[in-house]
Amino acid sequence: MVLWRIGLACAQTVHLMLAPPRHPEHAYRACLGLLSLSKRYGDHWLEAACAMARKLGATKYTHIRDILLNRRDLLEQTQSSQWSSPVHAHVRGAGYYQ
Repeated sequence: MVLWRIGLACAQTVHLMLAPPRHPEHAYRACLGLLSLSKRYGDHWLEAACAMARKLGATKYTHIRDILLNRRDLLEQTQSSQWSSPVHAHVRGAGYYQ
């Protein structure tokens, strides 16, 4: 099966795309579009984008395509996930809004 060749995150994404069966033809076309992204970007990048989309809760073709197009999967690996607000005199704080 092609999905296992790409990876588990891609297989889970396809499974989630096919889950709501309101219009199965649309879901099939979205899955085929998702798999065609591996021809352009490669299996490794598609798997990374599917894993990132799953982490964000996005399962649409357009979301995964945009992750690949903007190379968001590379930014996620290089940036740290801990962000802290800078401390300076212009930050008002919660007490200001009471």
